[in-house]
Amino acid sequence: MNRFEGSGFREAKIRYLDGDYQILSAGSYVVCAATGVHIPVDELRYWSVARQEAYVDCATSLEAEKRAGMLPNQQVG
Repeated sequence: MNRFEGSGFREAKIRYLDGDYQILSAGSYVVCAATGVHIPVDELRYWSVARQEAYVDCATSLEAEKRAGMLPNQQVG
């Protein structure tokens, strides 16, 4: 049995860790916290450990970090 058998098309519940994640409840996708887009679990690459949120892509993850105040403000001279 592979990790997707029996999971159907439903949302997975995941605990996000540093560089990895733990599937708490099997499913085929997670929802991007910023856009609401469904992300197939096997394509999940971006998340926040601190906020336990998934993101659809790098740009969305970066914007979430900025909104959360996790990145220093950059000023262009």
